Amino acid sequence: MNTSSQHGRVASNKATRDQAAKARSRREFLTDLIYIAPQYIIYIGLQILPFAIALPIIFTDQVDFLDQDVNWVGFDNIASLFQGPLDERLFAALRRTIIFSCVNYVMVFLFGFLLALAMFELVSKLKGLFFTIIYMPWMLSGIGVGLIMVMLFSTDTGSFNLILSEAGFSNNAFDAKSETTSLYVLPFMYGWKAAGFNMALFLGGLLAIPSETIESARMDGARYWQRVRYIYLPQIVPSMIIATIFSIINSFGIFDELVGLGALAGNQNGEFMSIFIYQLGFGSATMGGAKIGTLAQGITASMVIFLPLVFLAFWLNRLQKKLSYH
Repeated sequence: MNTSSQHGRVASNKATRDQAAKARSRREFLTDLIYIAPQYIIYIGLQILPFAIALPIIFTDQVDFLDQDVNWVGFDNIASLFQGPLDERLFAALRRTIIFSCVNYVMVFLFGFLLALAMFELVSKLKGLFFTIIYMPWMLSGIGVGLIMVMLFSTDTGSFNLILSEAGFSNNAFDAKSETTSLYVLPFMYGWKAAGFNMALFLGGLLAIPSETIESARMDGARYWQRVRYIYLPQIVPSMIIATIFSIINSFGIFDELVGLGALAGNQNGEFMSIFIYQLGFGSATMGGAKIGTLAQGITASMVIFLPLVFLAFWLNRLQKKLSYH
């Protein structure tokens, strides 16, 4: 009898513990849901839902959001992008964007990685102040960067051109609205702006390197650049991939800086893919920039160009996660 009662109490206690564990698990789940629900709502509302709404428009001739006379045209919008007169502007904008992306990727390492190395090696009480100063340009608006370039490189009044003229060089060496400036000077300015952001990405990877590994290399006589090549770089590959993803996204999504350079006011040399898509689907004389197509064509162009980039970003993200565990 006593044994039976003992077993009953044990079973009752176990059931009570199981119920308490389930209740605790439900509370933890609800707590997690409260924290992540806003993020999912924003992501679905601003990413998934617009994509679902825009996808059917690709196969119509819808001119704008107020157009009531919408007809099904199949794949005509895709074909129209690769036919005159849009094909020339499409490929010109794509060429400029790709060149800008390549130069901007160099700037990611020229500014971000080198500054991260400096901050990693720096031993100073002012380290936090230096980090803040380097990061501050990231808060500058894109249009502000474009206007700074106009002030520096205008043919007649640009400060940089005036300095070159006073130094005895030719007048008007740079033109803020030239293709050369858009493709090679703008990435430098954008790299300066994003220096703090990219520095933080690389610095996070450097700080994750075990100090014992670095000390062992020092004791073995490895010079500084040997440590960078054989220890730092191999162990920050995940950070480099993240920087690559952001570089691709930012390069193809650059817009405000180009507006500051007059891309919506007749400067064809500042027409990158983002500007081309805007003018194709949304531009108007009242908003700046002439509309050269329909809403359906603009959405089609964005899907044709950016969907491959999305898949590339997902692949790089998976690669980054894979390398993080090795």
